[in-house]
Amino acid sequence: MYITRKSEGEIIQSLSYNPVTAIIGPRQCGKSTLVKHLLARRKNVVFLDLERPSDLQKLDNAEWFLSNQKENLVCIDEVQRKPELFPLIRSLVDEWGGTGHFLVLGSSSRELLKQSSESLAGRISYKYLRPFLFNELNNSTSLEHYISKGGFPRSILEEDAERSILWRTDFISTFLERDLLQWGGFYPLAMRRLWQMLAHNNGQMANYSSLSGTLSVSNVTIHNYMDLLEGTFMIEVLPPYFSNLKKRLVKAPRVYIADSGITAALLGLTTFEQLAGHPAIGAIWEQVVLGHLKTFFPLADFFYYRTSNGAEIDIVMTYRGMVFAFECKASLSPVLSRGTFYAIEDINPNATFVVAPVKSGWPMKQNIEVVSILNLQDKIEGQLKVL
Repeated sequence: MYITRKSEGEIIQSLSYNPVTAIIGPRQCGKSTLVKHLLARRKNVVFLDLERPSDLQKLDNAEWFLSNQKENLVCIDEVQRKPELFPLIRSLVDEWGGTGHFLVLGSSSRELLKQSSESLAGRISYKYLRPFLFNELNNSTSLEHYISKGGFPRSILEEDAERSILWRTDFISTFLERDLLQWGGFYPLAMRRLWQMLAHNNGQMANYSSLSGTLSVSNVTIHNYMDLLEGTFMIEVLPPYFSNLKKRLVKAPRVYIADSGITAALLGLTTFEQLAGHPAIGAIWEQVVLGHLKTFFPLADFFYYRTSNGAEIDIVMTYRGMVFAFECKASLSPVLSRGTFYAIEDINPNATFVVAPVKSGWPMKQNIEVVSILNLQDKIEGQLKVL
């Protein structure tokens, strides 16, 4: 059974407007399934999976093969395995003109792709596909199961909890021992230990000196490892929000594991009951909310806010000249601290939302509203229309 993704419309639109469209996101998040569904009824499509030797062999003479595909939409999966294609793609789309020539799928960020390929600036549109959002699952699972299993299709769609955690454990091993090898410059054991340390410190400010000391590697190595994890969508880095007020602000970024189910696996937690009683549950809920917000509003900028005096807000979103504040509470009866109210006063957002695992929200105070994750997008869009 195919599950509709929220980004489908953007991808179809991009194919009409751009010579090249790139869908980037972590491995196993559903990129190939999405593309095959969107193009199932479309004629003149050539699909190449660069992890399949027979397809890879077709590109031994890539210029000859691709130059004969002018009338086709060429889909290239796992394009980061052959980044030398990008200069050729640029040359071909410039020669052909028009739109909708290439659809490339990659498991690394545009920054990593650019390290080894010629820029396609002005010719390519990047669309980021995350693992499933809870909103995309159409009540097929509970929020508790979603939090504990995460959004990767083979994890969340697996009813058996033991098989779900086994898949995630295998995913972590395969990612470290095979997928990252194409980038080189790291040791799998050290990377695993770093990843586990980040899981235990999920949502906290990055202390590179402490990490390098614990792992007995240099600060430069830690920075490189973190860049690689971020570039392959395994972690998300949230920078601090700087207002114009003369406050002593915390300047270090916060780091989140990019999927709640992967976090649970790294922590050795197999059920929601185990997760609910763990200190990590608060940060995991913050990451779930952050992931939804970034998908709902891909052009927005995201930050956190914290001063040395304890004023703090989990997520700040700036979008269309407006500022929205989000406090994430993994509780059915959310209560805001004095530091949160101080932060709201500092930031002076257009609206503040307290995102909690509730079925329906309610007004908390003037301009502060408790919302469920299912209603979050509608509430923000309602504010955008008013403002």
